[in-house]
Amino acid sequence: MQLKIMPKKKRLSAGRAPLMLFLCQMISALEVPLDPKLLEDLVQPPTITQQSPKDYIIDPRENIVIQCEAKGKPSPSFSWTRNGTHFDIDKDPLVTMKPGSGTLTINIMSEGKAETYEGVYQCTARNERGAAISNNIVIRPSRSPLWTKEKLEPIILRNGQSLVLPCRPPIGLPPPIIFWMDNSFQRLPQSERVSQGLNGDLYFSNVLPEDTREDYICYARFNHTQTIQQKQPISVKVISAKSHRQRPPTFLTPDGNTSRKEELRGNVLSLECIAEGLPTPIIYWIKEDGTLPINRTFYRNFKKTLQIVQVTEADSGNYQCIAKNALGAIHHTISVTVKAAPYWIIAPQNLVLSPEEDGTLICRANGNPKPRISWLSNGVPIEIAPDDPSRKIDGDTIIFSKVQERSSAVYQCNASNEYGYLLANAFVNVLAEPPRILTSANTLYQVIANRPALLDCAFFGSPLPTIEWFKGAKGSALREDIYVLHENGTLEIPVAQKDSTGTYTCVARNKLGMANNDVHLEIKDPTRIIKQPEYAVVQRGSTVSFECKVKHDHTLIPTVMWLKDHGELPNDGRFTVDKDRLVVADVNDDDGGTYTCVANTTLDNVSASAVLSVVAPTPTPAPIYDVPNPPFDLELTDQLDRSVQLSWTPGDDNNSPITKFIIEYEDAMHEPGLWHHQTEVPGTQTTAQLKLSPYVNYSFRVMAENNLGRSLPSEASEQYLTKAAEPDKNPTAVEGLGSEPDNLVITWKPLNGFESNGPGLQYKVSWRQKDGDDEWTSVVVANVSKYIVSGTPTFVPYLIKVQALNDAGFAPEPAAVMGHSGEDLPMVAPGNVRVNVVNSTLAEVHWDPVPLKSIRGHLQGYRIYYWKAQSSLTRNRRHIEKKILTFQGSKTHGMLPGLEPFSHYTLNVRVVNGKGEGPASPDKVFNTPEGVPSAPSSLKIVNPTLDSLTLEWEPPSHPNGILTEYTLKYQPINSTHELGPLVDLKIPANKTRWILKNLNFSTRYKFYFYAQTAAGSGIQITEEAITTVDEAVYPGISKLTTAAAETSANISWEYEGPELVNFYVEYGVAGSKEEWRREIVNGSRSFFGLKGLMPGTAYKVRVGAEGDSGFVSSEDVFETGPAMASRQVDIATQGWFIGLMCAVALLILILLIVCFIRRNKGGKYPVKEKEDAHADPEIQPMKEDDGTFGEYRSLESDAEDHKPLKKGSRTPSDRTVKKEDSDDSLVDYGEGVNGQFNEDGSFIGQYSGKKEKEPAEGNESSEAPSPVNAMNSFV
Repeated sequence: MQLKIMPKKKRLSAGRAPLMLFLCQMISALEVPLDPKLLEDLVQPPTITQQSPKDYIIDPRENIVIQCEAKGKPSPSFSWTRNGTHFDIDKDPLVTMKPGSGTLTINIMSEGKAETYEGVYQCTARNERGAAISNNIVIRPSRSPLWTKEKLEPIILRNGQSLVLPCRPPIGLPPPIIFWMDNSFQRLPQSERVSQGLNGDLYFSNVLPEDTREDYICYARFNHTQTIQQKQPISVKVISAKSHRQRPPTFLTPDGNTSRKEELRGNVLSLECIAEGLPTPIIYWIKEDGTLPINRTFYRNFKKTLQIVQVTEADSGNYQCIAKNALGAIHHTISVTVKAAPYWIIAPQNLVLSPEEDGTLICRANGNPKPRISWLSNGVPIEIAPDDPSRKIDGDTIIFSKVQERSSAVYQCNASNEYGYLLANAFVNVLAEPPRILTSANTLYQVIANRPALLDCAFFGSPLPTIEWFKGAKGSALREDIYVLHENGTLEIPVAQKDSTGTYTCVARNKLGMANNDVHLEIKDPTRIIKQPEYAVVQRGSTVSFECKVKHDHTLIPTVMWLKDHGELPNDGRFTVDKDRLVVADVNDDDGGTYTCVANTTLDNVSASAVLSVVAPTPTPAPIYDVPNPPFDLELTDQLDRSVQLSWTPGDDNNSPITKFIIEYEDAMHEPGLWHHQTEVPGTQTTAQLKLSPYVNYSFRVMAENNLGRSLPSEASEQYLTKAAEPDKNPTAVEGLGSEPDNLVITWKPLNGFESNGPGLQYKVSWRQKDGDDEWTSVVVANVSKYIVSGTPTFVPYLIKVQALNDAGFAPEPAAVMGHSGEDLPMVAPGNVRVNVVNSTLAEVHWDPVPLKSIRGHLQGYRIYYWKAQSSLTRNRRHIEKKILTFQGSKTHGMLPGLEPFSHYTLNVRVVNGKGEGPASPDKVFNTPEGVPSAPSSLKIVNPTLDSLTLEWEPPSHPNGILTEYTLKYQPINSTHELGPLVDLKIPANKTRWILKNLNFSTRYKFYFYAQTAAGSGIQITEEAITTVDEAVYPGISKLTTAAAETSANISWEYEGPELVNFYVEYGVAGSKEEWRREIVNGSRSFFGLKGLMPGTAYKVRVGAEGDSGFVSSEDVFETGPAMASRQVDIATQGWFIGLMCAVALLILILLIVCFIRRNKGGKYPVKEKEDAHADPEIQPMKEDDGTFGEYRSLESDAEDHKPLKKGSRTPSDRTVKKEDSDDSLVDYGEGVNGQFNEDGSFIGQYSGKKEKEPAEGNESSEAPSPVNAMNSFV
C-alpha cells in the first residue's frame, strides 16, 4: 500500500480510543530522519544536495570550482562528463576532486587558461541503490574587452535640436552596466529632456546652451571582473539661436510605428520609448486590449521605460506609448509575446515503499511552447535502461506495482523546450524496517503552567508505523483531555496544567514489530512580578527608587536585571541594584528614560517598565504648568500603498512631561472636515508608522498630552492619496427575507466610502435554493443596500452571498448566509382542540400541531381567541369583546387565566407565522363552574333608633353563580374601642333590607356582611353605626336653602341633634356624573358661601355631618345668574371726573390744614358738634360702595325684610373690616357681606373679624379723627 500524507493535526477528545497517529505519508529524502544510529544501517539512494548553476560564468583570474554534493547510504561515488563524454580527472593534473564529495577544483591560477575548460559539465552520484545526476553546467569565463579606439569629432548644433550620443560598449560576458559621467567622475544629470536609453545611448529631446561641454564620457562596468572601461570623451557645443521653431514630437527610439518584443515568463519586461520635440514631450503608456497589471507595473527613466515584473503569458498583447507636447502627439505600438521556459506543475517526489506496495512518480511541467517530458533511470534513458516488471510508464507518470527491493533506483525527469530545461531526481527506495523511536529515552520536559507542552516521539519504520500515546502505568490510555497529535509523532497538550505532570509513553507499531519510549513532564508555576516599578517625576539632584518584586516557582532560580531604554544600565556608581530595588542617586537630566525590570528563569521571563522624568528644581517664582504646545513640522516619509511614516517636532511641554501623542486623520475625499482617531504613541516617540487604507486622501494632525490636558491640534500635514485596491471586506448584516409570498428581499449594510478601497463600488449579489441542485444566480448592482428577487416559491430556504467589488477587483469570497423567500398565510387550522376546565377562572386548552409545510413561513406560535357568551342584558350589543392569547413557538397547549366563573365561553385556535394568522379551528364551547361572589355593591345603615338599626344593601356586582344566602355578623364596640361578642345571622338571598332589633341604645356596632354561593363565601364589606340616645333626639339637617349670584351662592340650613358636629357642603353640576366636590365648614355654623361657580349653570348641593353619626340632608338645586357684559363707562377714566376729584381733594387738604392750625393754638376740637352734625349711622342706609349690604334677605323666610341693625353696632372708625382667621366668613363668599346671623338666622349688625366691647348707646368717641381716617371715610 502506498504511504500517503495525513493532515497536519488530529484531535482526540475524552472518551475516545487511545491517541493514535496513522502516519500515511510519502517520505522524501529530506523526511528520512538523519539520526546517526538510524543512518548506520539504513540504505538510501543518492540525492544531489548542492550543485553549481546551469549557466556558470567564472572569473578567469581565479580557480574554477564546480560544485556537486550528494548524500546516500552507502555514501555515493562521483563521476563527471564533459561535453557529453567521460571526464577523466586523474589524467589532468590541474583538476582535483574534494574527498567525500563530487566538487571539482581546476587550478588555473598557477598555470593554464580558463578558456581551455569552457564546456558543458555533468556530475553523477552513484551507490548500490541507484545513480543521481546534476544539471548540465555550462562553464564560461567572463570577458571585459576594451573599447576600440576611435576619433570622435566635436558635435556642433543649434539650440532646440535633438541629439543622440552613442555609447556602443564592447560585448562582454556578462553584459556591462552603462552610465555617463564627466571627467570628475560625476554622473551627468538626467531629466525628462535628457536621459539614458536601455542600449546605453544618451538622448536629448532638445538641447540647451547649458548642455555645452567637452567631457560626455560613457563608462561600462563589468561586475564579474570588477573592471570599468571608458569611452573617448565626446564634445558637444550648442549654438544659441535668436529664435527656434517649436515642433511636435517624433520618436528617437524605437523606429517606425510598430515594433515587436519577446520576453520569457518570470523575467522583467522592459519597453522603451524616447521622443524628441520642442517643448519636451511627455510619455504615456497604455495597453490596447486591457489594463496594466496593478502592483507589477513600474515606470522608469521619467516614464520613458515601462517595466512589468514577474511577467506572465497574460501580459502578452499590444502596448502603446504616446509622446505628447503642446504641438501634437504621436504613438508607437509594441507587440509583446511572452514565451516560457519549462516550469514545474508537479515535480517528482521521492518514494519510500515497503515490499509489495504500490506507488507513482508524477512529473508535470508547463511552458511556451509546451515542453517535452523524458524519463531516465539512474542517468540512462529509460528506453534503454534495464527492464523492471513492477514499472509502467504512462507519459508523465511512472506507475509501480508490488515493488521488490531490486526496484530501488533513482529516476530523472527532464522537461525541455527551446528556451530551457528542468531536471529533477526522485528515488524509489524499497525498505522493510521495524519501528524505531529516535527520541532519547526518559527525556524530561519542563513547561510553565497554562502554556503548550510538546512531547517528542521521532520515529521511523517501513511500512510507516502507527503511533499511540499513554499516560502513567501501562494500559492507561489518554482519555480525559483534548490533545493535538502532530504528523511527526509529537504529542501536544495545548494548555498544560498541574495535573498534566507525569510519565507519557509513545508506542510505534507496524507489521514488522513494535517500539516504545517513556518521557517525563513537569509543570512549573509561572514567574510573576507582583510589585512593578512605577512612573516617577523627580527633580535634579534628588534620589529615586524603582521596586520590582518577583514571585516564581520554588524549583526555578530567577535572575533579575535592570535595563535603561532597553539597554544596559550606565556604568555609574550612582546606580545601585538591591534585591528588589533599583536606586538612582543624584539624578541628572541624562537619567530620564524608561527603566525595565526583567526576571528570567530557564523556562520563562517577564518584565515591567516605568518612565523616569527629570525636571528642574522648582524655581522662584514657581513655573507655570500648562498643557503642551501643539507639535509642528509634520512630515510624511516611506510612502507605500498601505503605510506611511509620520514624523513631527514636539512643542514645548510647559513644565509637564508629554505622556503621549494622539494622531488623527482626515479623509478629504470621502469626509472632508471630519477628523478621526488614528493611533496613539508614547510621549517619548516622535515618529509613527501608520497603517493606511486604499483610495483615501489622507491628511494627518498630531496633539500632545500631559498630566494637565491635551494640546491644540497641529497644522495638518500634506495630503497623501493612496492607490485604489479591491475591497478588503464584504457587506455585513446580510439577510434574506421575503416581503411577498413570491419574492426574496436581500438586504445588507453597505460599505462606507472609507471601506470601498476604490472608485466604482458595486455589489455582486448571488443566491440559490439551499436544498436544490441549482447553480448560483448572480447580479451586480450599484452601491445600494437591497435587491429583490422575484418569482420565488413561497417560503423556501435560500443561500445568499453579497460580495463587494470596485474598479480594482473583487473583495474576498464571502460566506453564505441562509434566508427565506416570502411567507404566506398558513393554510391549515389546528385540529383536535380540547378544553379542560381547571377551576372557575382557569382552563387548559390542547390542540394538535399543523403540518410544517402548511405553515408556509416561520412558525411564530399559536393564538387562541376566546369570548364570553352574551347575557340577556347585553345580547343586543353588536360588538362581542374577544380576548386573545398567543403562545410562542411550537407549543400545543396553553392556559386561559382570568375567566369569569359561572360563564359560557367559546374559543378557537389559529396558527401564526410572520405573515399573519391561518384559518380558525372549529369553535369549541365550554362552561366555567360557580365561584365565590364579589362583595355586596353597597351597605347602608339607616333609621337608627334606641334599640334597632335598618340595613340596606345592593347585591354583588359579580355574583359568579347563584346566590344562596347572605351572612351578617356584628358586634358592639365600647368607648375604649374593644370589640364585644360576635353575632352571626343568615339572611335569604332575595332580601336587600333587614332590620336588627333588640340592640343596646347609644351603642356603636360594627357589621361584617358578605354573600354566598355554592362555591363558598364571597368578599365581605364592613360598616359601623350607632343607636340613638333616646327617641326624642334624632339628629338631622333640614330646610336647606340657597341664594345664588353670578359666580357664588350662600347656603344655609337647620340642624337638630347633638352638639359638636362638623358640617361639610357637597356640590356639583346638576345632571353630571362627576363626583361631588366637598367643602369643609369651619366650626358648627349653619351657613356657608360657595364661590368660583360658573355663571348660568344649574348646581346640585347637599349638606352632611362628619363623625360617627354621619348623616346627609336631601339635595337642592340652584342656578347661578347669567354673565352680563358691562355697558357702563368706567367713570374713573373720564377727564372731568379726575379733575373734580382733584379739586375736592385740594379743598379737604385746606380744611385739614386749618383744623390743624386751630388745634395747635390750644383750642379743643368740638367733638360733640362734630358728632351731632352727622346723622346717626344706625339710620343711614348701608351702601354697597362701602362694602356692606343696604338690605339683606333672610335665608329662613322671604317675608322678613329690612331688619334694622342692632343698636350700638357700628363700623370701626377707620372704615376697615378685619377678616377673621376662619376662611368661611361671608366676606369671602358673599358680595361684600360683612355681618353675622342671629339665632333666628336674621342679619344683625356688621360682621367684624375682631370682637370688641359694645359701647353704651349714645356714647360716641371723643377722639378727633386723624387726616388719614378722614380721607378713608371720604373715599
